[in-house]
Amino acid sequence: MIDKITDWVLKFPKTVLIIILIITAFFTFQIYDNARLETNLDKYKPDDHPEFVASEEYEDLFGINDAVIVAVENNSNPNGVYNAETLKMIDQISLALEKLPEVAKGDVKSLTTADNIKGSDFGLEVDPFYQKLPESQAEIDQLREDVEANKMVGGRIVAEDGNSALIMAELKAGEIDRLELYQKVQEIVKPYRSGSAKIYIAGQPVVEGTLAHLMPQDMQKMIPIVIFIILFVLFLTLHSFKSTLLTMLVVLFSTIWAFGLMSYLGIPIYAVSTMIPVMLIALGVADGIHLLSHLNQEIKAQPERDKLELIKDMQQQLWKPVVMTSITTAAGFLSLLTSDVLPIRYFGLFTAVGVISAMFFSLIMIPAGLKVLGLPNLKIKKKEQQAADRKFFHRLSQFVRTNRRAVVIITIIITIIAAYGASNIWIDSSMLNKFTEDEEISQADNFINQNFGGTTQLNLIFKAEENDTFKEPEYLKDVWELQNQLEERELIGTTYSLNDYLRRINKVMNEDQEEFNRVPDSRDLVAQYLLLYSMSGDPEDLDRLIDYDYRQLHVQLSLKTDRTQEIKSIIAEIEDFAANSSLKEFEVEFAGSAYTNMIFSGLILEGQVLSLAISLVGVFLLLSLLFKSFAAGLIGVLPIAVTAVVNFGLMGGLGVSLNTTTALISSIAVGMGIDYAIHLLSRYQYYGIRGFNKAETADKAINLSGRAITFNAVVVIAGFMVLTFSEFPPNRELGWLVSTALFVSLIGTLTLAVALIDIMEPKFIFNKRKDDQNEE
Repeated sequence: MIDKITDWVLKFPKTVLIIILIITAFFTFQIYDNARLETNLDKYKPDDHPEFVASEEYEDLFGINDAVIVAVENNSNPNGVYNAETLKMIDQISLALEKLPEVAKGDVKSLTTADNIKGSDFGLEVDPFYQKLPESQAEIDQLREDVEANKMVGGRIVAEDGNSALIMAELKAGEIDRLELYQKVQEIVKPYRSGSAKIYIAGQPVVEGTLAHLMPQDMQKMIPIVIFIILFVLFLTLHSFKSTLLTMLVVLFSTIWAFGLMSYLGIPIYAVSTMIPVMLIALGVADGIHLLSHLNQEIKAQPERDKLELIKDMQQQLWKPVVMTSITTAAGFLSLLTSDVLPIRYFGLFTAVGVISAMFFSLIMIPAGLKVLGLPNLKIKKKEQQAADRKFFHRLSQFVRTNRRAVVIITIIITIIAAYGASNIWIDSSMLNKFTEDEEISQADNFINQNFGGTTQLNLIFKAEENDTFKEPEYLKDVWELQNQLEERELIGTTYSLNDYLRRINKVMNEDQEEFNRVPDSRDLVAQYLLLYSMSGDPEDLDRLIDYDYRQLHVQLSLKTDRTQEIKSIIAEIEDFAANSSLKEFEVEFAGSAYTNMIFSGLILEGQVLSLAISLVGVFLLLSLLFKSFAAGLIGVLPIAVTAVVNFGLMGGLGVSLNTTTALISSIAVGMGIDYAIHLLSRYQYYGIRGFNKAETADKAINLSGRAITFNAVVVIAGFMVLTFSEFPPNRELGWLVSTALFVSLIGTLTLAVALIDIMEPKFIFNKRKDDQNEE
């Protein structure tokens, strides 16, 4: 089969290259016309997951939506934000945000729009703090007095020291382009950045918009560096401009085909998808290196041999390892399809598409290119130099075979230590951790967390069976006690519920006496106050905190962190409190982005474990089938399993979290690391079936495959190290973790796999006769 394909390619090389160029041009236009970024974090989560479905129902019921948060700080004025210029700025920004089509009507909260609940001779009054912007110092001083007296506003919308104020614009439900919104908000605040006040922009929509803004910049920075480094290392490895060019065309075309197919199918580019080009550029060189390294060896050994015969020999000897490595690498990435996280599934699928494309180009385009361009012009080394090149791998072979049991024992010890480190791995889906401290979004988040309640919202719902349950003071007081307990936590800024309204109304209806700043003692008084507010204020304010039947009570928590572990701890405390109070009668539910992000991180961990298990089992079965030996599957999989454990051990030991990016490591390690094992096993089998003894087989297999494997590892590691230049810390972590995984896998293949072969003496290598040869 391969002979016929090779003959056809060598007969019509220009036709082959033209067809490839036409298809590549088609996919290039698809990328140009249809590629789009997706940064809405809700799109990362499975729509049919019960926790996400329940959260969405509560979001609809209580109008829970993400908000853009603008903070205005004025330290230069002794009165802080309480001056005419800054108040005018807050008013203008508030009005501009209200006009945005993405913002829900009437859902901008600031000093301009906030209501002040007061008592009067006529009952309850709910009015804005001012009808007209205060201009005189007396009016401004009165505003400050009113705000500081109302704890529903003072300390929440205006900082306690009076130096900063918030403007919160809640978004409409539905599809919103986060990048476009981010750019609009930046344009709104731009004219005010040159003044005495400082402007900070935060909130989840801004995090997502910032991500969409920085992602293309990150790609534009990384990919040229990847290409340059790999070109440089490839040239040093292959010693030929022609070979370097062909190898790079393979990886570039495979990248275009993968992204082109993604764009053609209308699948968006997620944050994690931006790593696909880097992955394919780093991965795609493997096949080319093995093919062209073999060709170089044959040219040096037989420089007078016919060009077509050399190309055919390259194809005949290496087509099977190339196909096997590509299939197993693709299988490793396809194991990510088991993940519940949509972007990770797409990442696995289209990286696998790229790997298979690279295999196609390697077996078709490289022979065609060699026929058109000619064989590499190599400087033939002297025999003494060639002998020196082989010396290292010869000594390595002898050392491992002599100390084979020690190699196995040391590997077991390292694995046990790494497994202990892996037990300390923690999961985290924090989006803010994707940015460095000097990024604008990080500085804004830190400022708001230090001066206000926080930028992360956790929504708590108590659900009763009977109507009017949450008019009972007993239950409301226990909820208030819970609110107080939670606010004592360092990472919880403020809480907000129906109790805040009841306490404020109770106080102002009793001549502002502080002793009445509490939940009313009677059910009738609670009902009366709620009726008063619905007539005097906006009933929708209460609709956000209690349902129509007073059966479901909503408590908003403002957090100063979006770290998964902290959110888990807060939820555990809430559930513990509820179980030991009158609230134990009710269902305790959670909603909003902080909660769904916590569930999301759990899905990541589950997907990681399942993906790794499927990868290892799948690779074991594939190797066993391809070599017709379970021993081959075991020898190939063990170094990869050790690599995965060592990587997780490093993550646990160094405090690196498991997130949407680092969750990919196990499948990447399996998919790429098995490449080394297949080429080693193929070479062992090649020489074993030709009757060489065990020592000769090991020496020849390690000398030939070890060199190509090492070259491959160096090039791929160089490619992955480019990720350390990424704008996003998780991507930088991925760069060094995958590089470490490849290095450990390389060492494991050249030591553990060789030791196991020597100990097991598998039949698929040593018990075949010469006349049983399979086509290689």
